[in-house]
Amino acid sequence: MNVIIVGAQWGDEGKGKVVDLYSAKAEYIVRYQGGNNAGHTLVVNGRKTVLHLIPSGILHPGKICLIGNGVVFDPNVFFEEIEALQTSKALADTAHESVRVSERAHVILPYHRLLDRLREEHAAGGKIGTTVRGIGPAYEDKIARRGIQVVDLLHPELLRSKLEKAIEEKNVLLKHHFGAPAIELAPLYDECLQLGERLRPFVADVRSLLVNALRQDRPVLFEGAQGTLLDVDHGTYPYVTSSSTVAGGAFTGTGLGPNFPAKVIGIAKAYTTRVGTGPFPTEIERTEPETAERIRKVGAEFGATTGRPRRTGWLDLVALKYAVEVNGMTGLALMKIDILDDFDFLKVCTAYRLGGNTLYDLPSCIEDLERVEPAYEVLPGWPKYDRTQIRGRGDLPPELQSYLNFIEAFLGIPIVLMSTGPGREETWELSDPFAKI
Repeated sequence: MNVIIVGAQWGDEGKGKVVDLYSAKAEYIVRYQGGNNAGHTLVVNGRKTVLHLIPSGILHPGKICLIGNGVVFDPNVFFEEIEALQTSKALADTAHESVRVSERAHVILPYHRLLDRLREEHAAGGKIGTTVRGIGPAYEDKIARRGIQVVDLLHPELLRSKLEKAIEEKNVLLKHHFGAPAIELAPLYDECLQLGERLRPFVADVRSLLVNALRQDRPVLFEGAQGTLLDVDHGTYPYVTSSSTVAGGAFTGTGLGPNFPAKVIGIAKAYTTRVGTGPFPTEIERTEPETAERIRKVGAEFGATTGRPRRTGWLDLVALKYAVEVNGMTGLALMKIDILDDFDFLKVCTAYRLGGNTLYDLPSCIEDLERVEPAYEVLPGWPKYDRTQIRGRGDLPPELQSYLNFIEAFLGIPIVLMSTGPGREETWELSDPFAKI
């Protein structure tokens, strides 16, 4: 059996920890979309590691970690991570034996980061709230058929020709719209050639590697970034990322067809957070500021990539059920349950109200989603409890069991994993998604 991991909310759900745990059972771990705008935080033996491009499974020895064609790839960030992992002894000097990059992945170049920053600076009141890492502009070039792929870095004449075409239009934009200096071809070309030579040992036909792995029945873990509600097609557009964050992105982002057995595990917090701008129906920053600050402080809700404080709110089951449906989820990993310990009560959103109507699905119109009011069910909280005495779900406080049962009944899928802290050991697996049906 193979497993696809997806974020079920607006990202920051704890995917890195789940990928790290499930990597122990997989042989191949592949990242299939996004770029270094995503950050996965892992805590192993008290040591924190933050990864932005390399799959979280790298902390398990003997695994093959792949970066798929659906990723927009920043070589400089990649080598920073390689060096950090080697310094911490998590990765051997022969890193290319454990980490491979798709030759078809598109490269983030300095002008992508520049354009990203200038657009945010000139956006006035309409900022999207990007990480300014060049992700969006790189995907734009990919779709516009003027992108630079990893394989291009290994072919000097082709690289020069493609760079000339790519910067011609950008220089017009930089000069006449932003009043910024033009991009010079020569230093950029030299930098790309150097990066290409350094990357050469890591470059591979990732699709072919995965096809062979699946034919040999070797388990593969597909690692997604961001969350369902940030998907460019199915998220809260335009306040979204630039890639397909849903489970379908695992196929387009690796070159595989959907003809192999796989389970889709959605990752969600026991509450909801969001970084950046955009609608957030259950946000409580204004309505319940003390509760919002308590969740943020206890839950350390600050972005792994940007350090920005995350907006916080109650669990939104309307949005979560939408995520279940668009991903075809077979199970849910519920993270940070411990953050809600010792609350007198908890609210759970089960519907939206808009203009006298009750909605049970996520509106497509962004203006409608910004105007909805959450309809809550109020559930009793649970006291702090001694986790060392818990041997099974039946040993949990009754109120917590009721919370879990309520979520499962609403979503129609089981909770397969529960997390009560940042460490590997602070996790309960309720079922094994890699087990064959």
